[in-house]
Amino acid sequence: MIVRIATEGQYEFPDEDSDRLNDLDNDVVAAVEAGDEARFQEVFAALVELVRTEGTPVADDVLEESDVIVPPPDLTFAEAGEQFTGEGLIPD
Repeated sequence: MIVRIATEGQYEFPDEDSDRLNDLDNDVVAAVEAGDEARFQEVFAALVELVRTEGTPVADDVLEESDVIVPPPDLTFAEAGEQFTGEGLIPD
């Protein structure tokens, strides 16, 4: 699976870790829907960190279509309300 972190680049993310990514995505949606900004900040940071640590950066000269696009790490809570709704970034 190819995951892009907006403003950073793409990562080849192991398929076996996709459930962990989806769980964090769902947690971010729940935090946004609950209006819990502190929880959003915590879980969204964990989601971005999971992609960075478990994924392998894709070389800049390689063109791959992204399966998932994660908003930029500096996403505000207000902006998150537009990105993380319904099924989130990763539909179940």
